[in-house]
Amino acid sequence: MAEHDDNPMHHPDEQPGGAEGTPKFGRLLVVLLLVVLLIVGLTYLSEAMYS
Repeated sequence: MAEHDDNPMHHPDEQPGGAEGTPKFGRLLVVLLLVVLLIVGLTYLSEAMYS
């Protein structure tokens, strides 16, 4: 009948993890920190202007 198959549902192979995902996470963290600093800076600037 059917031969033995390790992947009967034909899922794609898993992507290799580790070194490839780390720089992307680091870059995302840096962008997030820059956005937070920008919002904090705008908050202080608007407070200085309107008070």
